[in-house]
Amino acid sequence: MGLKFEIKHKDPQTKARAGKITTDHGEIQTPIFMPVGTAGTVKAVHQRELKEDINADIILGNTYHLYLRPGTEILEKAGGLHKFNGWDRPILTDSGGYQVFSLAQTRKIKEEGVTFRSHIDGSKHLFTPERVMDIQRSIGADIIMAFDECPPYPSDYTYAKNSMQLTHRWLQRCVDRLDETVPLYGHHQALFPIVQGSTYKDLRTQSAEKIASFEREGNAIGGLSVGEPAEMMYEFTELCCDILPEDKPRYLMGVGTPANILENIALGVDMLDCVMPTRQARHGHVFTTQGIMNLKNKKWEDDFEPIDATLGGYASTFYSRSYLRHMFKANEALAGMVASVHNLTFYLWLVREARQHIIDGDFREWKNAIIPTLMQRL
Repeated sequence: MGLKFEIKHKDPQTKARAGKITTDHGEIQTPIFMPVGTAGTVKAVHQRELKEDINADIILGNTYHLYLRPGTEILEKAGGLHKFNGWDRPILTDSGGYQVFSLAQTRKIKEEGVTFRSHIDGSKHLFTPERVMDIQRSIGADIIMAFDECPPYPSDYTYAKNSMQLTHRWLQRCVDRLDETVPLYGHHQALFPIVQGSTYKDLRTQSAEKIASFEREGNAIGGLSVGEPAEMMYEFTELCCDILPEDKPRYLMGVGTPANILENIALGVDMLDCVMPTRQARHGHVFTTQGIMNLKNKKWEDDFEPIDATLGGYASTFYSRSYLRHMFKANEALAGMVASVHNLTFYLWLVREARQHIIDGDFREWKNAIIPTLMQRL
């Protein structure tokens, strides 16, 4: 069928929009936050909880990790990642570019592609744009990402320019490979190119214009939230969104805090992902409608209120702050599981509230009023 995107409402005071992405595995209401399931599983969260408690429209997988383990042979035997992990809603896979380039000591970048050593056993591998497309065919995600180089922050101008141009050449090879192959499991796979260019306006402009010219079904903004100040992230997100086609979904990769999410939605972003809610959860930090709690702190020892009754959802309303603190102190595995489900419930609540306020036409006022509350430390 192909991927379809419809804009349902636009906020009158910002660039925020509420839309709907339709894939062969279901609909995605935007703006959307996508839980990260790097190795085909959202850490410490059951698929049943993802569907029933969190009600995630889409989850992520990662090409690098799934290629190394369990490997494409197993995934193809299973019938793709949907069948392998039992998730029957949409999946997006990152191309593995960010993971490969983070292995700075064990990889070499050439025109052909990137050679790297596995973080698992040290074995040597080669990722080319063509190989990455083939791997993502084997995984079978609904939305797949082009193979790119994510330059570090800060990068000097020459490095950023050469990196961007390499990303563009690799994109052409990704497109050619994808268009000459067919999906393995009978459902459509949409390719999203990625804007790069570090923190240089002329490079970001060139890159956004270049990837838009490929006229794929959606576009992504990469290379932000890698250490630059938040205001710089917003500046370059807005620059990219103003260039990328309005009638296609825009995916900002790897972002971020509740404030980051709302500010970027205001700039025209439709899709976001980040490991923050689950990673922070495993360390006892929970996001709530009143602010951020470190449940390992003594102040929660005799607080028998639910984690956040406002949210609904089993994890947020059944367990008390005191009990969850006790579990963290006792090093119980359930602590990280409950906190992870709660944090993802909060993040999905946040983008759905944002969507409703876009529809109602008062998104800007709501955003500006709620951010200071959400980001305060309790």
